[in-house]
Amino acid sequence: MNWSATEITALASKAARGAGAPPQQAARFGQAAAVHLTAARPPDALAQALDFLPGGAILEYPLALDAALSTARSDGCAVVASVTQDTLLDSYVAALPFMARTECAQDGAIRLVVDFAKPRPRSHPLRISGCDALLKQMNNLAARTFVPESAASRSAGAGAGLTDND
Repeated sequence: MNWSATEITALASKAARGAGAPPQQAARFGQAAAVHLTAARPPDALAQALDFLPGGAILEYPLALDAALSTARSDGCAVVASVTQDTLLDSYVAALPFMARTECAQDGAIRLVVDFAKPRPRSHPLRISGCDALLKQMNNLAARTFVPESAASRSAGAGAGLTDND
């Protein structure tokens, strides 16, 4: 089965929410997941990030990137603190709406180089396939966001209720 990038974004966001991520970090993970898979990067990095919730990269990367972006100098350089360079970080950077890239400095720090004036070109829509185990994991986590149907919830007004006037 293949999926669109939009479907992956939505599913990954719901999976992160189901695993305990706050809404904004879950949304950023969804965007990064779509970029990650369309770039043919290994899906295991996404699965591991979901396993580490409610901590780990899904919480740390958006905060570290936002902190770096807020301190970017006029030349567009900033240091990304407290994270390690990996393919998932590259996907978060590639999901930014403007041109950006990471570089490893000689001192081991990760530098973020951005051009706020240059929007990132839109990529052609691709179908994503070959990550069935990840999609199964994401579906299971996303299901945690659903409220289970029960007699108590029905009698309290959820769903169509006890009487239906349609």
